[in-house]
Amino acid sequence: MTALSTAQVRALAAATLLPGFTGTSLPEWLSGRLRAGLAGVCIFGGNIVSRHQLAALVGEIRAANPRAIIAIDEEGGDVTRLYYDVGSPYPGNAVLGRLDDEAFTEHVARIVGWELRRVGIDLDLAPDADVNSNPRNPVIGTRSFGADPALVARHTAAWVRGLQSTGVAACVKHFPGHGDTELDSHLALPVVHGSLEALRGRELVPFAAAVAAEARSIMTSHMLLPDIDPDHVATFSSRVLQGVLRGELGFRGLIVTDALDMAGASADSGIPRAAVRALAGGSDLLCLGTDTTAEQLDDIEAAVAEAVANGALTDARLADAADRVAALATASAAHADRLPVPEWVTLDDEPEFDGAVLQRAIDVLPGTVVGAERVLVALQTVANIAVGVAPWGPAAAGADVRGVHDLAAVDALLLEVPSDAQLVVVGQGIHRHAWTIAAVERLRQHRTDTIVVEMGWPDAAALEVDVTTWGASRAMGAALLATLDALAGGTA
Repeated sequence: MTALSTAQVRALAAATLLPGFTGTSLPEWLSGRLRAGLAGVCIFGGNIVSRHQLAALVGEIRAANPRAIIAIDEEGGDVTRLYYDVGSPYPGNAVLGRLDDEAFTEHVARIVGWELRRVGIDLDLAPDADVNSNPRNPVIGTRSFGADPALVARHTAAWVRGLQSTGVAACVKHFPGHGDTELDSHLALPVVHGSLEALRGRELVPFAAAVAAEARSIMTSHMLLPDIDPDHVATFSSRVLQGVLRGELGFRGLIVTDALDMAGASADSGIPRAAVRALAGGSDLLCLGTDTTAEQLDDIEAAVAEAVANGALTDARLADAADRVAALATASAAHADRLPVPEWVTLDDEPEFDGAVLQRAIDVLPGTVVGAERVLVALQTVANIAVGVAPWGPAAAGADVRGVHDLAAVDALLLEVPSDAQLVVVGQGIHRHAWTIAAVERLRQHRTDTIVVEMGWPDAAALEVDVTTWGASRAMGAALLATLDALAGGTA
C-alpha cells in the first residue's frame, strides 16, 4: 500500500468515528464533519424529546451525509431511546427469555426495527447477548435474555433475524460476554477470570448464534480477561477480536466498540489513545460516547495519524476499518431501498403487546396476598448509565407511586400511610444496595403484609421478594399493576 499523507490518514480516521453530541438538533460543527466524511453519529437519550423531533434530527444528519451510519441504543426494554421521554412499551429481553417463545422475540425485534426505520436509523446497538450468570451484575441484569447459554443463544438469533428483516443492522453486544461481572465498565474496568475453554462453554455460545444468524455487527466490551490476554482490554485485544471473534467464530461483519468515553476503556489513557488501541486491536467503528466535541475529534484524528507515522497502527488496518464501515453504510442504504416501511408504522402510534402474555413472565411467590387498598412505593436508586433516566415501572404506566430514597423517607412513610393500607414496595436490584435491603427489612417488620416487588434481576440468596417482573419498562409496569389487581381479586 502506498504511503498515505497525514491528511489521508486523518480522513480515514474520521471514517471510523461515531460520536455523540449535546442537544436535540444537529450542531453546525458536526454537520460540517459529516459533510467531510465522518462515519456517522450515535443518538443518546439526551438528544431526544419525542419521536417526531428524533425523525427531524435524523433528517438533518442525512442531509449532511446521506451515507452516515446513524446508531442508537434501542434494546426494547429498560434500555430505550425511542421512548426515553415516557418509558418503553416493550417488555425487555429477560421477559422474552422467561416466555421463551422465539417467534414472539422475533416479532418484538421486528417492530423495534420498523420503528427505527420510520425515524431513519439504520444501526441498532442491540440485542444484548450477555449470559447474565451473576445476579449481582450492575449493568446487564434484565437486559439479558437469561442465565442459560442455549436459551440466550436462541433468542439472540431470533432478535437478530427480526430486527434485520426490516433493514436495520443489529449490533450484538458485549463481546466476548459481560454477564459475569460485578463492576460496571462505564465506571471501572471489570476483570473476569476464566479460560478460553470456559468462555466457549458459556459466554461465546450466543455470539456464535449471532454470527450464524448473519448479524451485521458486533460490539466489544471494555473488560480484561487475563487468562486470555493479560495485557489488553477486550476492545483493544487482537487475541479476542481477531483471534476469537474473526478467527474462531468466523465473523466477517463490522466490529463496533462500546463507548470509548467509558472508564473501562479510557480512564488510564484518554479517548484518543483508546481510539488508537481499539483500531490496532481490530475494532472498526469507534463509538465515542455522549457529548463529543470538535476538539476531541481533532485530538483523535491526530493521535491516529501519529500512530500510523510511528508504526503503532498500520495504514492497512486503518483502511480496512474504514472500508468495513463504508460497507455497512452501503448495505444499509440498499436494504432501505429494498424494504419500504409499512404504512402502519407511524410516529404517533406506539406498539402494544398482549398484557396477559407479559404477565405470564411474572413470578409470584406462593402464598402472596394482595389487599384491595394498597400504596405503591418506589425505592429510588440511581440507574446505570445505559438505562439512564427513562421513566420506569408502575409510575411510567400511570400509577400513583410514592418515592423514597433513604431510610429517613421510609420512616416518614410508615408514619404517613394508614395502617390499613398495604404497602407494595417496588425496586430495581434491591439486593445490590444496603439501604434498600434495610428498607425492606424495616417495612416488613412494621407492616407484615408488605409486598416486595423486584423489577430487576433478583438474587434469592440475598433477598427473598414476593413478586419478580424481570423488567422495569412501562409495559412491565402495566403488567405488574394488572397482576396485583388479579391477585387482589383472587383471579391470578
